[in-house]
Amino acid sequence: QTDEPDHVCVPLTDAEANPSPAKSIGDPGITPLSPSHTQVGPSFVVVVAIDFGTTSSGYAYAFAKEPECIHVMRRWEGGDPGVSNQKTPTTILLTPDRKFHSFGYAARDFYHDLDPSESKLWLYLEKFKMKLHTTANLSINTDLHAANGKRVKALDIFAYALAFFKEQALKELSDQTGSEFDNNDVRWVITVPAIWKMPAKQFMREAAYKAALASRDAPEQLIIALEPEAASIYCRKLRLHQMVDLGTQTTHNDLGTNDNVGSGMTQAKEHVRRNRQSRTFLVENVIGELWSELEEGDRYVVVDCGGGTVDLTVHQIRLPEGHLKELYKASGGPYGSLGIDYEFEKLLCKIFGQDFIDQFKIKRPAAWVDLMIAFESRKRAAAPDRTNPLNINLPFSFIDYYKKFRGHSVEHALRKSNVDFVKWSSQGMLRMSPDAMNSLFKPTIDHIIQHLTELFEKPEVGEIKFLFLVGGFAESPLLQQAVQNMLQGRSRVIIPHDVGLTILKGAVLFGLDPSIIKVRRSPLTYGVGVLNRFVEGKHPADKLLVKDGTRWCTDVFDTFIAADQSVALGEKVKRSYTPAKPSQQVIVIHIYCSEDENVGFISQPGVRKCGTLRLDVSGTKTVAPRREIQTLMQFGDTEIRAMALDVSTGRTVKSSIDFLGQ
Repeated sequence: QTDEPDHVCVPLTDAEANPSPAKSIGDPGITPLSPSHTQVGPSFVVVVAIDFGTTSSGYAYAFAKEPECIHVMRRWEGGDPGVSNQKTPTTILLTPDRKFHSFGYAARDFYHDLDPSESKLWLYLEKFKMKLHTTANLSINTDLHAANGKRVKALDIFAYALAFFKEQALKELSDQTGSEFDNNDVRWVITVPAIWKMPAKQFMREAAYKAALASRDAPEQLIIALEPEAASIYCRKLRLHQMVDLGTQTTHNDLGTNDNVGSGMTQAKEHVRRNRQSRTFLVENVIGELWSELEEGDRYVVVDCGGGTVDLTVHQIRLPEGHLKELYKASGGPYGSLGIDYEFEKLLCKIFGQDFIDQFKIKRPAAWVDLMIAFESRKRAAAPDRTNPLNINLPFSFIDYYKKFRGHSVEHALRKSNVDFVKWSSQGMLRMSPDAMNSLFKPTIDHIIQHLTELFEKPEVGEIKFLFLVGGFAESPLLQQAVQNMLQGRSRVIIPHDVGLTILKGAVLFGLDPSIIKVRRSPLTYGVGVLNRFVEGKHPADKLLVKDGTRWCTDVFDTFIAADQSVALGEKVKRSYTPAKPSQQVIVIHIYCSEDENVGFISQPGVRKCGTLRLDVSGTKTVAPRREIQTLMQFGDTEIRAMALDVSTGRTVKSSIDFLGQ
């Protein structure tokens, strides 16, 4: 089971250190880069951030020359009534021969207008981003299902979507500057949930390479930013008139405390509506008033409530520059506003039968989309103090298809179903009582509150001064009220006016100055596989390998950094190793990771190989008694890089850590 230790290493510790090999698995084929040269980061003319959301997406940009001017993309054609159109639905349509056709409102409207017999042939996808969070063994080959049940490669879909945003943004930049805008002048930032595992974050980068936003040769042109961090950066720049503060007796709109949640939001929306024509937001480049209340060491929580996930991150202020330090590893889960759509679907299944709903989705996919759009706008009208019912239009084809399928009417189904809080109105609508609507929100909101409660009980979290509620779902008055009730005044709840665009704008600011985030928590434990001298009583007998009379312990995990340890941005950890045999031609170092903090052996459950460094030293001599191989890992960014250096010759190899196991 153990390979001949011919191209492997041992830790180089003190003088007594003996060469020791580690297991190697195949030939990963990394080519030496010789000699290495450090690259100075290129200067970009503009930063474009893409907020690739579960339910809606958008982009924003700022020129490096005017960093305080953030432009939010052009308004989308075909927007829905009652919904701000600064983002477009994350929906994509491919032609029957799988070519990209359209994205967003355009995709939805075109698909909707197709004849049912024809629409079955087209591939329509929505809310597909969640697949990256929920797939346990995500790989480059992971599939998604279109509305007609056909499978498509997830990587293709994500690449199509990113290519669409690239084209839109470059076109807008070209129009604005009056000449063809070159992609090389753009630094791209794509936001991802902080709770995503490493494979999902890497998947986004792979899709961006496929869409030609950046290339493997110039990875620094693309930054993968964490959503709550982006929100955090933006919130710090706000002044009090740019937010609704739910925590004080009077909001900054001079409203009494009772109506401040609802009316504060209404006024905020009115403000956004009036300023809808100007899409350029000036981020005041001074420390905002809110910020002036924060002191060194103060902590605040960013609760990022999106369509798919909810992310909780605790940040601490480092003065004088106001750098951020992540105090607590991001937590959360799949508790975004999508959960409410699933509850609505469950309710429909209860009334009309699971078999019918499943059939209807496949046979009348465009009508199903219509029904969910109708639900979406009513969902936004749900509020704690609402007394009148919410009406949801049932598409004619739903009523018609149900009669054919069951042989009786929709009205009959409602009467028979015992769901007493949903009635049928003679105008052809489902009439839901406010309680019925609120009950659809309950499971999702309960999850979020449970997470927050657990977070506030953590000893390392301590006193929290502010809680920033951001993301599209943060607009929900039901969620706002629940958070308020849970906190009972322990910290102030702050909601930015343009809460759905907070992440987008923060991501632009992050792209302009990535060094603003100083310390993160490592989500995983990283190390390399080595051989150590076998110690009786300490090492398990099944790890014993005798080679040329020397007793080795195989599979030892040499830790570089442990899960949940604080890492400074760009922090490098260095270890020295030596080849098993002086005559070795190729030295292979395997990098492993695990979610566990303490890892002894690479063979433990949950440990996986995530990178390989292969150093070819053939044809080189060293005068030293033992050849020293230095291994470096650089942490702190959303991506991790590794490098090995042969000290005697200066040869180096680099590797990016691969979590997708292509």
